[in-house]
Amino acid sequence: MFKQVSSETYVLDVNSSDLATRPAEALIAKPAHVFGRDREWAALVSFATDPDDRATLAVVGGLRRQGKTYLLHALTDALGGLYFEAAPATERESLRLFGAAIGRRIGAGVQLDFETWQDGVDYLFSLASNRSGLVVIDEFPQLAKTSPRLLALLRRELAASAQTRRGRTRLILCGAATPVMHRLLDRTGALAGQTDLDLLVRPLDYRDAARFWNLSDPRLAVLVHAVVGGTPAYRRQFVRDDVPLDLDDFDGWVVRTALNPATPLMREARYLLADELDVRELALYHSVLAAVTEGHTTWSSIATYVGRRPTDIARPISVLEGCGLLARDPDLFRSGRSRYRVTEPLIGFYQAIMRPTWSRLEHGHGARVWYESGLRFSALVVQPHFATLCRRFAATAPGKLFGDLPDGPVVVGTGLVADPSRRAQLRIDVAMLAPTEPGQPRRVLSLGEARWDEVMSLAHLARLQRARDLLRSRGYQTDDTVLACYSAAGFDSELRATADRDRVLLIGLDELYS
Repeated sequence: MFKQVSSETYVLDVNSSDLATRPAEALIAKPAHVFGRDREWAALVSFATDPDDRATLAVVGGLRRQGKTYLLHALTDALGGLYFEAAPATERESLRLFGAAIGRRIGAGVQLDFETWQDGVDYLFSLASNRSGLVVIDEFPQLAKTSPRLLALLRRELAASAQTRRGRTRLILCGAATPVMHRLLDRTGALAGQTDLDLLVRPLDYRDAARFWNLSDPRLAVLVHAVVGGTPAYRRQFVRDDVPLDLDDFDGWVVRTALNPATPLMREARYLLADELDVRELALYHSVLAAVTEGHTTWSSIATYVGRRPTDIARPISVLEGCGLLARDPDLFRSGRSRYRVTEPLIGFYQAIMRPTWSRLEHGHGARVWYESGLRFSALVVQPHFATLCRRFAATAPGKLFGDLPDGPVVVGTGLVADPSRRAQLRIDVAMLAPTEPGQPRRVLSLGEARWDEVMSLAHLARLQRARDLLRSRGYQTDDTVLACYSAAGFDSELRATADRDRVLLIGLDELYS
């Protein structure tokens, strides 16, 4: 299986196995109304049904709108646990709401009124003695802000249970990928070393997202994914199941949804940034994201674009990475070099198309804005997004498409190959490297170029061949390197003829979604 070591760098561990399941899990089937999320469901059920005689802790995080709450509701319904969703409130009111939730769960008929969180936590951990021990606290950062002592109380109870081997509370703390949630798992955080499960609920895979949106045309699926990504809520709550009918309807769909001031989707990117970041200088964070969207993807070029010193953007980049909105992709061919990329499609779409024209959109000129944005959408949104999908395809490629994969971690990513004699840089959109072996040259398994709106020709293949030769001259092992052309627009006859004779892969949209 592939393990993701950065947002778009993958490692294939051919010796690992999928999640082991306990016999009890087979009896707790995932509800039919929960789309996908098989691995997440298996992990949560495994945690909740663990027979260990001690209290255990799980932390569930991820960007907003990914269905964390929906999934946890289904879990507590299936297992009869306690679900409590925190709200923006004072500590005293939060205690009242918490007591009311417990009262409803145990059928007390009255609202339990806790004076302090000490009382509430003591009662919470006592519930597991004769009832289901599953307890879910959603939007936990809301409580942590107003009741900072709560973390220490939870840590104390977990540590005490581990020593006495008494109590089977299965506590799940859930929240968006905010700085507060990251501090829970920090090495110096109050719950450091206490978690038995750290589950990140990611957006749906691009193929799952196409099925979720009921899109059978792969070109339309890429276009829709480039706007809304794999976030489930955007179809249901944000556009009320407005799905483009076909490729010809895509432009109209964008205008009546993402660029329509009457829909929640138009303002979602702004709200998402404000909610996830929870910072004062939000303008700087917007500018950093705008820089990356415009193609300024190195640290120094981002700083130049926003008009700050490189040291001034260290915190924004760190926070954006921690929240999962920005990714640092290491250059596979230049040690110590990396480039940044916006990971959430709606944020990239907002920065490229909506933010520069916000006033016009608010006045209802979405159709005109979209007509004028065709080139920007193709170059700044769809092309880099298509390359990202191609890397994900390579990371999960079936069978022996790229030849016999070696034992150990295969890295899939991107990089630049310098061509000094031509004073050029050859960008490799999809690169696959075998694991390093002491005393042996690094094997290059595949080099690929991805083009969204270009019919690929022998010129594209020639660049890959040149990059392969340059890497060979630098000590890489390229004897069995597979050259791959990825295109949404197709391949000309000469390239197809060459691919048939030589070991060249031609991967189009049908293959990408197969």
